[in-house]
Amino acid sequence: MNILDIMTDPNTRWILLGTMFLGLSSGVIGSFAYLRKQSLLGDTLAHAALPGICVAFMLTGVKSTSFFLIGAAVAGLVAVFLISILTRYSKIKQDAALGIVLSSFFGFGIVMLTQIQQSEYGNQSGLDTFLFGQTASMVMSDVYMMMTVSFVLIVTCTIFFKEFKLLSFDPGFAKGMGLPVVFLDYFIMMLIVAAVVIGIQAVGVVLMASLLITPAVSARYWTERLHIMVILSGIFGMLSGMSGTLISTSVNDLPTGPLIVLSATVWFFFSMLFAPKRGVLSSVWRRISLKKNYSLEQGRRKGRHTS
Repeated sequence: MNILDIMTDPNTRWILLGTMFLGLSSGVIGSFAYLRKQSLLGDTLAHAALPGICVAFMLTGVKSTSFFLIGAAVAGLVAVFLISILTRYSKIKQDAALGIVLSSFFGFGIVMLTQIQQSEYGNQSGLDTFLFGQTASMVMSDVYMMMTVSFVLIVTCTIFFKEFKLLSFDPGFAKGMGLPVVFLDYFIMMLIVAAVVIGIQAVGVVLMASLLITPAVSARYWTERLHIMVILSGIFGMLSGMSGTLISTSVNDLPTGPLIVLSATVWFFFSMLFAPKRGVLSSVWRRISLKKNYSLEQGRRKGRHTS
């Protein structure tokens, strides 16, 4: 299928628009998770969604994306609560708490998924598609929900930009100003849960964290200013969603979710190499220039001594 055929197919256009919105919102909210050194948080919440999806199917007995996403959201909220309990009321640090919750929830989810698949109606559940995502199974209502939640996430981050900025760079100062730091911390986690929930059907629970963090890391190479970084991160995420979907649609038997993540990785390497100030090539050029200037200065000094 060529690009012209893709753009004339209404279903493909809607899915393309949905993945672009998903990448945009994931890049925006992922910027704050990255700056707060919580890159593992998105991975934890994405993996924690799997047992929620399995429980939703076991309770309802029907394949319903709405029920699956509700179960994923509830499981994500429980994971956030457990992470908070472990970090606040024990000597366990946050990275260890994230690792514990990630492994335990995902292991529990795999056990439940195996049991469901071995049951007589397990083959019809379609739960395995949530591991790596499957945009082909998305219907119009799924795309509408993805676009709506993505729009709400972007608007929310815009409204609370100043508060999130203070919380990311100086939570002590934010607390001194009277900001509800604990509430804002939970609030950001809830937004990440929302981004994970709407993205698992397209990208999957295994790869969703990459769509949250990779665009933010790519944007960080290009600027030192937060608002520009957030905008660039959203753009990189949107381009990743667009390019991954187009490639998957153009070539048969290529999964969309992994291609979206690979597209984000390509943008990361592009930023790492070609960013004007922090990129590898610019760093190499500066070193060469410094050595050249040093050699010229040494030559001038020798010339003065000989004269």
